[in-house]
Amino acid sequence: MNAESNKEHPTVLVVDDEQIICDLLRTMLSSAGYKVITATGGREGLALFCQQRPRFTLLDLRMPDMPGINVLKEIRKVDQYASVIILTAWGTDELESQARKLGVTDFLSKSMTFDAIMASTERVLQREAPAPAKRAAFGSGTAVPTAMAEEGAILVVDDEPQIRDVLAQSLTRLGYRVRAASNGPEALASVEQEKPALIILDMYMPGMNGNEVLKQLRKMMYKNAVILLTASQDQQVLKEAWELGVLDVMGKPLDLERLALIVRLGLQVKRQ
Repeated sequence: MNAESNKEHPTVLVVDDEQIICDLLRTMLSSAGYKVITATGGREGLALFCQQRPRFTLLDLRMPDMPGINVLKEIRKVDQYASVIILTAWGTDELESQARKLGVTDFLSKSMTFDAIMASTERVLQREAPAPAKRAAFGSGTAVPTAMAEEGAILVVDDEPQIRDVLAQSLTRLGYRVRAASNGPEALASVEQEKPALIILDMYMPGMNGNEVLKQLRKMMYKNAVILLTASQDQQVLKEAWELGVLDVMGKPLDLERLALIVRLGLQVKRQ
């Protein structure tokens, strides 16, 4: 039988057709001590639910192969008491009403911060599971010395609020001071106000891409490390970024443990 038996490490199922959402939720929940399995489609999620019988399911409402509300109906046929939170970037009163009639534990917007999502999941999980030991969000790395954290903030620049949230919260848990910007002009204004110790910069943002931001940073004589985030494999764009002096280029979905190491490296370069 595949049903979960270890209550100290309850299984959480995340079902969302956006791979980055699955990855971010896996990172956040795993760092809190939970075993996380993910599916990027409704049918796959339903199959995993039947096989694994997770303690808790976080379910996207809108998926191309099988809508979340249909997945929820099938889950109720298997287990009418299973804990399920609907997670969605959109919704209607009618859909929310259907979901609540089917006994969802909560109904959360993707625009909410990850702290809010974590709080909702933990309210459910802690009914039966003991509170897990708090760990750093980037694996089991040690906390950053206070002196390093006080040298300057890390500026996170990304137009996707979920990515900004998880990076800011994870870096903060490691002991860094963090500021955030949602686009290039906002980032440049933030740099003018207070020069950050390091910048984590998304390549593709509306209005002003990462390379354009880098060019402006160089004109401002900003010399601290910049880590570029991108889902693109455009070699010309990446070549330009390297020529503009980025410390590293990291692909999406993010490898958060590797990012933590690069951040530490970037701050050490600054200190030398």
